[in-house]
Formats: sequence, structure tokens, C-alpha cells
Amino acid sequence: MTTTARAYGAASAESPLAPLSIQRRDPSPDDVAIQILYCGVCHSDLHQTRNEWAATAPTTYPCVPGHEIVGKVTRAGAGVTRFKAGDVVGVGCMVDSCRKCPSCTRGLEQYCTSWPVLTYNGPDKHLGGVTYGGYSDAIVVDQAYVLRLPTQLDQASAAPLLCAGITTYSPLRHWKIGKGKKVGVVGLGGLGHMGVKFARALGAHVVLFTTSPRKVEDGLRLGAHEVVVSSNATEMGKHAQSFDFILDAVSASHDVNAYLTLLKLDGQLTLVGAPEQPLAVSAFSLLLPRRNVSGSAIGGIAETQEMLAFCAEHRIASDVEVIPIQKINEAYARMLEGDVKYRFVIDMASLA
Repeated sequence: MTTTARAYGAASAESPLAPLSIQRRDPSPDDVAIQILYCGVCHSDLHQTRNEWAATAPTTYPCVPGHEIVGKVTRAGAGVTRFKAGDVVGVGCMVDSCRKCPSCTRGLEQYCTSWPVLTYNGPDKHLGGVTYGGYSDAIVVDQAYVLRLPTQLDQASAAPLLCAGITTYSPLRHWKIGKGKKVGVVGLGGLGHMGVKFARALGAHVVLFTTSPRKVEDGLRLGAHEVVVSSNATEMGKHAQSFDFILDAVSASHDVNAYLTLLKLDGQLTLVGAPEQPLAVSAFSLLLPRRNVSGSAIGGIAETQEMLAFCAEHRIASDVEVIPIQKINEAYARMLEGDVKYRFVIDMASLA
């Protein structure tokens, strides 16, 4: 059995997002039915709806984006033990995985060797076709992939934590960032502003790198100890070979070698942005002295729950602009221009 839900989605790569009706499954014993209250707008939503990742993740249409979901449980299946009707919960970038591979059994479902089932544009084993995301008024998710939202967190500004938050928190934790570490964050956008907040809360000395002089004041407000305009060669040179860790949160093409030269011996640069074109890395940027480049993708369910608790303890949330769903196409255009501080969040009540 299914129920009809209201949603916004794209009918093709060239189409604007528009209202449509979608089907949601009735909850099975392990499922949680959720009324969606807020959904964050991630840059990957734009990539996916425009099929800009066709080579690796082609889009199936209609595409209903959204993987930064905060909502209220309306119904819990008979086998659900962790949630009950009325609970405020979150759903992030994935709604299932194989649960058997080495990654899944370690709590690293995001690296499932069979590929996690993404919240939208993933294979829907229940209804066929693909999954539909959070630009909707309701969703049904297996309890194992639902997160409890701490009551201390504002619901709207917590929504981006389910992607932008965990995407930046996970590598900082993995590389053991804390007191005594010097950390750089490249780019002040949806990801970068969360990276600054987390690195500061973890006790590191934080330096933000931005191409825009207009963002210097805001970077300091968000918690950076220093802000460097990356086009200033003198300022960049002052930090040569001094960083333990650099979080690169830029999704556009850029010169990653300029930041590799700032790493000390055995320093680490981790990519969390996803530029459309491959980045050119000079061998000598890695060889002298010995430096490392890695990538990181969101986090597992347990780590995401840990991140939400960390945010509640340290009063961390995303800086958001709340919009009605009817302004989503305008928001996409503004996002391309960098005209948002620092994440759009849709108030899903507007869908009614």
C-alpha cells in the first residue's frame, strides 16, 4: 500500500523545480513515518537535479531532492523501538545500506561497498524506481537510518547538520583535530562555515581561507582566529609549512597546490567539496615535505548522532535563511552566485 505526498521536483535537467505528487510506502514494522518540517538545500541538490554528475551518478527523473530533513514522527512500525509518534527526528543523506559489508559493520554505512541507498535518486527496493527526498511533506524511513534531534537545537537551523554538519565534522574527528592543532578551512559557504565552527569548538587554532575580502568579518564572527584572502601572496606565504590539517570545502575548480604548500611535514588536506572537474595536483606539492591528500564523505549513523549531541553541547547550528518552497528556483540561482549565508532551509509548511 502507498500514500500520496506533496513534493517539488524536476522533470528534466532543464526543468525548473515544480509541484508534483509522489508515492510513499506505508510503514513496515521497522519503518518510521515522518512529517517533514524543514529541509536544507544542499549544493548537491542543484548538481543532481541538473544531471551535472551524469558520469558517476546519473539522475533519474522526476527527481525530488533533499537530504537534510527534520521532521516529526507521525507513525512508528510495530518493531520500532527507538522512536514514537511526536518525536522530532532527522534524516540525512542515506536511508539504507547493505548492513553486512566491512564498512557497514564498522558503523561506516556511508562507505558501504555496495553503495548506500541515497535519500533521493537511489534505488527504491520497496516501490521500484528511485527514492524521493525531502522537498516533500512526508517520508518513510527505516528506523536504523533515522536520527534523534536533541531538544536544544533549533529545528530549522539543525537541518543542514544532516549533511553540511556531518560532512565537516567527520574528517575533523577522524584526523583527531583538537587543542594544539593548526587547522585551515578553505571556502566560506555551506560546508566551510560549519568547518570553522567545529574546528574552533574542538580547540584548534583556525585559519579561514577565502577569495572574498567581504567575508573576512564574517569568518571571524563564525569563530576563525585568522582570515586570509587567498589572492594575497604575502599573507599566504606567512603560513607556509605550518598547518597540521586543511579542510578543503570548495566545490568549484581551484588551485589545490596553493594550500598543499601550507601543510607541514605529514600534514593532511582533506577534500569535502566536489568540484565538477578533476583537480590538478603537483607531485612536488606532496613530495617535499611528505604531505597527504584524502577525501571524506558525510559520516555513519552513529557518528552523525554523536555530531548532533556535540552541536547541542556546544550550541552549534548552521547559519540559515528560511524560505518557502515556492522560492526554491530563486534559491538555486542565488546559491550559484554565493548569495546565501550560509544555507537555505525550506519551511515545508509552505508546501500546503
